[in-house]
Amino acid sequence: MPVLFIGHGSPLNAITDNPFRRAWAALGAALPRPRAILCVSAHWETRGVYVTATSTPETIHDFYGFPKALFDVHYAAPGSAALARRVAELLAPQRVRLDAGRGLDHGAWSVLMPMYPQADIPVVQLSLDTTQSAAWHRALARQLLPLRDEGVLIVGSGNIVHNLPLYDFHDATPFDWAIRFTERVKQQLTAQDLPALTDWGSQDTDAQLAVPTAEHYLPLLYTSALRREGDTLQFLTDVVQGSMGMTSVLWSAAPPALGQPI
Repeated sequence: MPVLFIGHGSPLNAITDNPFRRAWAALGAALPRPRAILCVSAHWETRGVYVTATSTPETIHDFYGFPKALFDVHYAAPGSAALARRVAELLAPQRVRLDAGRGLDHGAWSVLMPMYPQADIPVVQLSLDTTQSAAWHRALARQLLPLRDEGVLIVGSGNIVHNLPLYDFHDATPFDWAIRFTERVKQQLTAQDLPALTDWGSQDTDAQLAVPTAEHYLPLLYTSALRREGDTLQFLTDVVQGSMGMTSVLWSAAPPALGQPI
């Protein structure tokens, strides 16, 4: 299976007809159908490692100030206790706690709903352990590699650039530093420079502005760590909106025909 990182941006993208939602829908139609999906979302931070293990995960509306229509969304994809146990097995000896009560946050359902509107593919989420370093996350992610051969689509959901305090909902003009940092990361991804991708925080002011906190960037490390020799890299929805980077990345041995990124 391919590996996918999606710059998810606003949860409104789940219900708004815009280029991002249309691109995600086209992507879901073009990719081989997965047996299940493992999502690493920016919006599940924990102390320790957790994985969802409920058969019927709820739709978590982990935001405020949005229209009622967004709070009415119910993405009824099933969970998979079997996949949760498989993730825990692959990540050993790291202790992984199976969470039978946790549902799907908007980092997961807001991008999966356009991709798989039938909600008929099991979805499991893996948490981000906030006590660990970026290098630790990258190494942990690599242990998930066998899932690619088991029909599991691994999706990272975050943003390469995510500085919400500087985001202006009335002006999407991209900041120069946001453009520079996005281009740098794209070059590092193309060159497979995982050390540079992992050590972003020590680089310069652009990096500090683009990634003031790690949670939206870490899903990119998880997915980039799963690249295999022979994979083709494709950039999707390659747009910067103000202080928000909407670039998405696909790694695939057989790249689908998706046209030019928006």
